[in-house]
Amino acid sequence: MEYNCRLGVIGTRRDIFSKQDALKYNGLILEKLNEMGIDFVDIQDINEEGLLFDDRDVGSIVQKIKRENVDALFFPHCNFGTEDLVAKVARAMHKPVLIWGPKDEAPLENGARLRDSQCGLFATGKILRRFQVPFSYMNMCELDDPYFEWRLQNFMKASQVVKELDGLTILQISTRPAGFWTVMVNEGELLEKFNVRIHPVSLPEVKQEMEIQKREREDEIENVIETIQETMEIDVAKEAVYETAALKCAMKALMERYGCKAAAIQCWNALQDNVGLFPCVANSLLNEEGLPVVCETDIHGAITSVMVQAANSLESLPFFADWTVPHPTNPNGELLQHCGPWPASLMKEKPRFGSPFAFNHSHPGSLHGELVGGEMSIVRFDGDNGEYSLLMGHAKGIEGPRNQGTYVWIEVENLKKLEAKIVEGPYIHHCVGVHGDVLPVLHEAIKYIPGLKSDYYDTNDEAMDALLRGE
Repeated sequence: MEYNCRLGVIGTRRDIFSKQDALKYNGLILEKLNEMGIDFVDIQDINEEGLLFDDRDVGSIVQKIKRENVDALFFPHCNFGTEDLVAKVARAMHKPVLIWGPKDEAPLENGARLRDSQCGLFATGKILRRFQVPFSYMNMCELDDPYFEWRLQNFMKASQVVKELDGLTILQISTRPAGFWTVMVNEGELLEKFNVRIHPVSLPEVKQEMEIQKREREDEIENVIETIQETMEIDVAKEAVYETAALKCAMKALMERYGCKAAAIQCWNALQDNVGLFPCVANSLLNEEGLPVVCETDIHGAITSVMVQAANSLESLPFFADWTVPHPTNPNGELLQHCGPWPASLMKEKPRFGSPFAFNHSHPGSLHGELVGGEMSIVRFDGDNGEYSLLMGHAKGIEGPRNQGTYVWIEVENLKKLEAKIVEGPYIHHCVGVHGDVLPVLHEAIKYIPGLKSDYYDTNDEAMDALLRGE
C-alpha cells in the first residue's frame, strides 16, 4: 500500500496591491513545496503570472486541476487575493481546501502596504462560507516557520483520509457471527452518507480461491511461508503453516479482484468448519502489508482501520483490538487484546504462531505476543440510529500481566470517562490503535466528511483547533 495525495496549488492576487510581491511569494512558495517533496500541480501555464486573479482563467484552472487528478487544493494569498475566484474554483472541485498567506511585512516608510494578505484571507473565508465550501485555515506565518511544514503536512494527511474513505470498498468475508449483534451495520447508510461500499463473498468462495492459489501461485505461497518462518515462532504443524499462507494469498487476491482496500472476516466459527483454521496469522500478514483486515466481520472496524492508516501515512501500522479488562493495579489502565491479527513487526519479540486460548486451542491460526509500548492514538468509527461519530483519544503503553493472543496494556487519562463513552455508545468493544498522534489529522479530515462528528475522550474540539492554529 502506498499513499499519494496530489495538491493543486493556486496562488491568488488582487490588482490594487503589489503584483511584484505577489509574483515573488508565489515563486518562493512553489520552491518551498518542491523542497518538502510535495506532489503538486500549479497554474504556471494558465497565464503569464501563474496566479489566479482573472475571472476568465477560472474555467481553464478547473479543467487542468481535474485533468491532473488533484486530491486537495491550496490557495496561497500572495497578496490580498481574489476571494470570489477562489470560491468559484473551490466549489467546482469538491476537494479539501486550505487557505493561507505569508505573514504581512510592516508598512513601507511612506505608509503604503504591499500585500494585505491577512485582510484578503478574512474576505476569502467569508465567501467560502457563502459558497458552502468546507475549508481549512493555516494561520499566517513565514515560509521557514516549522509550523508551515507541520500544518501543511497535516492537511495533506487529512486529505488522504478523505480520499481513502470516498468510494472505499470493503471485502466482507461471510456473514457476521450470529451472536455478534454489536457488529451489525446499515449498508445502505454507509453508501448514502459516506460512499462506502461492501463486497460480500462466502466462505466457499474463499476456499475455492485457496485452491486456485495452490495450483497457480505456489511461488507466492512459498514466499509467505518464508515470511512466517522469519518473523514468527512456529508452534503448529507444517500443514497449518501452508494452509495459512494459502488463506492469506486467497484473501489478498479477492481484495485485489474486487478493488477492496480493507476486509472484515467472520473469523469464527464457520471458518474453522470450512477451512480448519483461525485466520489471525493470515490477517496479521495482510495488515503488515498495509491491507487492513479486521475480525468478526466488523465493517465499522475496517473503516476505522483505513482512516487511521491513511492518517498516519504508514509511519506506523494500525492494530485492531478489543477493549477487554481493566488493569489490576492502575486505575486508568486497560488491556487491548485480540487473538492475533496484529502485524508481527509491532511486537516486542517474535510472536508465536499457535492456537487461540479462547477457543480451547481447537484449531491453529492464532498469534501470541506483546505489542511494543509508547505513545498511541486509539480510534473508533461507529454509529447507530443514523448518527455517526469518531471516538478518539491518546494512550501510552504500560507494564501489566502476561496475556495470550496479541496484546498491550495501556493507560489513558480517565478510564471511567472512556468506559462510559463506549457503553453509552454508539461504540462497541472494538477499536483501532496506532503508535503516534493521528488526532490532529482526523480532526481536520472530519471537516470534509459530512455526517461524521468528532468525539474525544481526553481532549475536545477547541483544544484541537488551537493545536492546528499553532498555539
